[in-house]
Amino acid sequence: MMEAMQKVVYPRYAVIRLRGIPTTPRDIATTLDLLRLRRKFTMVVVSGTPNVMGMIERVNDWVTWGEIDADTLAEVLRRRGRIVGDKPLTLEYLQKWGWQSFEEVALAYVTGEIDRLSCGKNVKIKEGQRPACIPYLKPFFRLHPPRGGLNSVKTHFSVGGDLGYRGPLINDLIRRML
Repeated sequence: MMEAMQKVVYPRYAVIRLRGIPTTPRDIATTLDLLRLRRKFTMVVVSGTPNVMGMIERVNDWVTWGEIDADTLAEVLRRRGRIVGDKPLTLEYLQKWGWQSFEEVALAYVTGEIDRLSCGKNVKIKEGQRPACIPYLKPFFRLHPPRGGLNSVKTHFSVGGDLGYRGPLINDLIRRML
């Protein structure tokens, strides 16, 4: 008897670009572009698949990243979420697509109930069902520079800087940048 295939739920990471555009090598710039980190202080939320982790390791000297929690993600969606046309993401817009709150969307994404936050124009929605993402949501978030500043964008977090992996402490940095 064949067992049912179980869906693998990868951890969700927030990736923030901290270094600017000049003097970025071409291969690093291409990888940052694939991650949609085209400007300084932009953030994307990705799942930790092996392919994405390889890209994050390649751009480790230009970004900081760590595990995002549902509360922080809900706050990012509420305050910095934008839909196509650069309009703010509102609760009314979420309710139009069947979501009750920002917290519900954030919890569904972090726990793996939905695979991605944003989906493009070609989303197919069945009648009476909510989509498995937020239609027309921009796949990145523009953040402010952090209140209190950064330590160093040339050294890694483990030695007192700001680059590289910082684990759950990324949530503190995101809250400073909202």
